[in-house]
Amino acid sequence: MSRLGKIPVAIPGGVTVTLENGLLTVKGPKATLTREFKNDVEVKIEGDTVTMSPGDTPEAKALWGTYAAHLRNMITGVTEGFTKVLEIEGVGYRAEVKGKEIVLNVGFSHQVMLEIPEGISAEVVKNVITLTGADKDALGQFAANVRKVKKPEPYKGKGIRYQGEYIIRKQGKKAV
Repeated sequence: MSRLGKIPVAIPGGVTVTLENGLLTVKGPKATLTREFKNDVEVKIEGDTVTMSPGDTPEAKALWGTYAAHLRNMITGVTEGFTKVLEIEGVGYRAEVKGKEIVLNVGFSHQVMLEIPEGISAEVVKNVITLTGADKDALGQFAANVRKVKKPEPYKGKGIRYQGEYIIRKQGKKAV
């Protein structure tokens, strides 16, 4: 029994939720998001609430709470949006936004260029990259791709990390 799935999801003003052919669409002031929902979980849109109930299969019961969480994230995304902040640490490490790409100089012999996905905006101030968007999944995946270019290393802490992420430091070699 899902604790998240049992709770009805409230639809705030200015947001419309529709379900057609297994596609759940959430329209709001910031964006429009669409996600495919399997028919195993029954979705009922009644006024300003959405209720979900699982089917008889174990897979449906497993997906029940997940779908409820996805719907809540979609509603939050189209009303408020999501933000991920990455910090660049290292001498000579920097980033800049050029058109639809983020250009990273992080200690390689070449620049690393990452294309910014549609629906995500990027801003760089000093050594802080701020990513904003309505789709939580796409935003998190792009932030992970940026971080993957140069993960923080444990000796000096150089690299790209999430804001507030703690890097466990290691001690260097000791002379005998």
